[in-house]
Amino acid sequence: MNRRPLLSFTVCWVAGSAAGCLFSGRSLLFCLTGLLLLPVVWAVSGGIRWRTAGVLVTALIVAALYWKYSEVRNVSLLPEVLGQPVSELNEAYITAAGVIASPVERDGDRVDFVVKLSGIRLHQGELAAAAGTEGEVQAEVNSGDTAKTGAERALERSAEGERVTVQIKLQEESEIAEAALWQRGDRVVIEGELIQPQIARNFGGFDYRAYLLTQKIHWLLKGTGTASVTVNPQVSWEPSTILRWNDRARSMLGAEMSRLFQEPHAGYMKGLVIGIQKELDPETFRQFSQLGLTHILAISGMHVAVYVGVILVLLRRCRLTRETALTVTLLLVPVYVLLSGAGPSVIRAGIMSMIALLAARLGMLKDGLNILAASALMMLVWNPYLLLSISFQLSFLVTAGLMVYTPLAAPLFRRLLGWLGSSLSVTIIAQLVSFPLTIYYFNQFSLLSVAANLLLVPFITFLVLPLGTLALLLGRIWNTAALLLAQLAEILNNITFAAVEWVNGFTAGVLIWASPSFLWICLYYGLLYGLLLALKRRTEARLVPQFMDDETRPLAELERPGNPINTTNQPDLLSIANSRRAALAFQAYPPTGATRWSNPAAILCAVGLTILLYKGYNAKAIRDGSGSISFLDIGQGDSSLITTPGGTHILVDGGGTVSFGNREEWRIRRSPFEVGAKTLLPLLKQRGIHRLDAVILTHGDQDHAGGLQAVLEGMPVSALLFNGTLADTEPYTKLMTTALDAGVRLYPVQQGMSLAPDEATRLNFLWPEPRADGQILPEEVEDQNHESVVFRLEMNGRSFLFTGDMDQAAEEAILHSASQSGIRQGRPIDALKVAHHGSKTATSADWLAFWNPGAAVISAGVNNMYGHPNGGVLDRLADANTEIYRTDQQGEIQLRVSKEGISIRHKRTPTPD
Repeated sequence: MNRRPLLSFTVCWVAGSAAGCLFSGRSLLFCLTGLLLLPVVWAVSGGIRWRTAGVLVTALIVAALYWKYSEVRNVSLLPEVLGQPVSELNEAYITAAGVIASPVERDGDRVDFVVKLSGIRLHQGELAAAAGTEGEVQAEVNSGDTAKTGAERALERSAEGERVTVQIKLQEESEIAEAALWQRGDRVVIEGELIQPQIARNFGGFDYRAYLLTQKIHWLLKGTGTASVTVNPQVSWEPSTILRWNDRARSMLGAEMSRLFQEPHAGYMKGLVIGIQKELDPETFRQFSQLGLTHILAISGMHVAVYVGVILVLLRRCRLTRETALTVTLLLVPVYVLLSGAGPSVIRAGIMSMIALLAARLGMLKDGLNILAASALMMLVWNPYLLLSISFQLSFLVTAGLMVYTPLAAPLFRRLLGWLGSSLSVTIIAQLVSFPLTIYYFNQFSLLSVAANLLLVPFITFLVLPLGTLALLLGRIWNTAALLLAQLAEILNNITFAAVEWVNGFTAGVLIWASPSFLWICLYYGLLYGLLLALKRRTEARLVPQFMDDETRPLAELERPGNPINTTNQPDLLSIANSRRAALAFQAYPPTGATRWSNPAAILCAVGLTILLYKGYNAKAIRDGSGSISFLDIGQGDSSLITTPGGTHILVDGGGTVSFGNREEWRIRRSPFEVGAKTLLPLLKQRGIHRLDAVILTHGDQDHAGGLQAVLEGMPVSALLFNGTLADTEPYTKLMTTALDAGVRLYPVQQGMSLAPDEATRLNFLWPEPRADGQILPEEVEDQNHESVVFRLEMNGRSFLFTGDMDQAAEEAILHSASQSGIRQGRPIDALKVAHHGSKTATSADWLAFWNPGAAVISAGVNNMYGHPNGGVLDRLADANTEIYRTDQQGEIQLRVSKEGISIRHKRTPTPD
């Protein structure tokens, strides 16, 4: 580290920033104290000078304080400006004035962009902070006056600079052309609803509010139609004009790609060549993601390296001097960074390239790790929240890992051809280094990822990427050649897509991992380093004896008694020369005694790494004899996850996004929100569930069955239990077809059946009623609610009732059947999953009196249009002294069931009405 002070400083800066992010108050003091001791101990041991230790200590403290300073400043100004609490501002109708501060993007019937506010008013008859009237704002904007309006002037001291994400839902297809004219830098006045971004509603779920916070955005502004937006185009030059030109250039390049390539190739090539990923086919992205190939779709160091290399070669071919070529390339790198979207990975690569080019131009000694450290430090000082960016983390970690680990792994591949050994070592190291972050964020890893990267990355990088780039450059110069190159690129793309799909067909190679802890990740990197270092020393030690025997034999002869040379007492010049060569060899290759520890160290690290991987893969499978029930918050629908004490995973329903009628084609979004793919499946993977032992589909309605399509496509499922009927809908038919194609066993259940996953768990099915004798094939039933699967779950001596969307008629039939069996009162249950989201069509007083539930869970969407849960149902539950839990108010509700009792926790604390 003494040779790389900048690297040491940056590592301490990152550590201090991480401490400031993760801790606060007394916890932060304890964490900083522990971190500060490390440089001190290092200095005491003589590893570094005390002056260096002081600099590192300063970096830790300043970084933590800088993070806290950024957090203090990263707050919304609107509650203070408008004189209203956050709860009152949420869903308030406002008029806001400001400047568009991002590219304007359209997806189907929605247009998104960011606005930097300069004025705002509430639609409550009163203006905040003496702001001007809406008419004044509107008139001044319409007049084309770029000076601040009355509202902006009144609020510039308090609201100036507040950034909001704007979402405009188009009402007519004709509005697309109008929205296409909006650009970065335009002054706008927008009328709409102010919405606070949603927080995570499930444990481990995506937190949209926290994500926007890293971009210093605290509010969404939702408008309806282009009529809600008044635009005044930019007329004078401003600093943002450069970004405006860049947006226009990227748009033109994207349009040219669309002209040259057909779908899905156009969207794929836009992401590959110019970093426009919004039009990439979602299925293509999913296929690439499963194989760990998404890095090829994002502009990164590989693209920048190719870009810089091509420019240098072309400039040298033009007979420019080396210094001139380096200078021109240095100036062109920022242009490429801007045109490719300026994401964290390409910024990192761009900064590193510019530093390296400058060092080469000045003839200075350069070091890769120092250059990497300088890039990271510059970016984190500019925006400390980049530390939380997945792209930033992966880009820097993989680059640093290649620099540190590849020299250790290189001797292991010495027997292979030069290019093959280097390619294989780089690919394997890149996969090993990115592995912890991959499973932490994406919760899956393909065992075939190394082979796919080794074969497809060079294929795409050195064939497809140059062809696409050349076609784009020739598009307006030589159209025939450009189209020919585009067709050739499409052929290669088809080969790529077919290869990716074929490899992904081996589903057994895709492993699902729970998100590991920070300690687990640190141990992984430490053991990996130790293993590679020990293997390197062991490999080098094998080369030492042969080389040393040949070179030192004359010296060994001198030590033999009676040697003629010894009797002369004259030095042998050849022996002295050999001894010097041997000394140099000892320096390059430690002697066998010095590497004797390599074998046990390698074994120890390998065993430790194996145990660590095993524990990480089975992290959620290790239990203490208790089970759990998770009532997931998936909006207006039902989905519950049961994990038995024996480790069996049972999913009850999967929620689903309900659509009303056929939407016009122009309204359809490229990747619309779907509960199964965007919420349910990621949650199951995040919790380390490798396989679902059973899925219980209570009935065929979309809000219970829709999300299961993504589950069946993305995770192994052993069995599907359903109500024995069919629903006449396309999604239901597709779901059943997918289950059959995947080899999932189908079981129609009915009253009287039971399932015992383990000794501590039993499911007793109470509904639907038995089918008629002789009926073999499932019949089609329109009213699926009445046929909902109802079962009682017994776990560790506790009892729970799941009811689907059963109606009161089904309740009465179950009670009547019990009465005929002589049962007047059911054994009390600990928790009832209230039927049909708390609808008035079920949960009668007689039903509650029969079961006498201690607690009730209602699964309903926030502000749903159905008015669920019904007030009458809530009253009946209260009269029965039943404790009520609601996903619309409390998010996910988890019950941990042990023999000692039930512990309940929920994601959110309900706000009082």
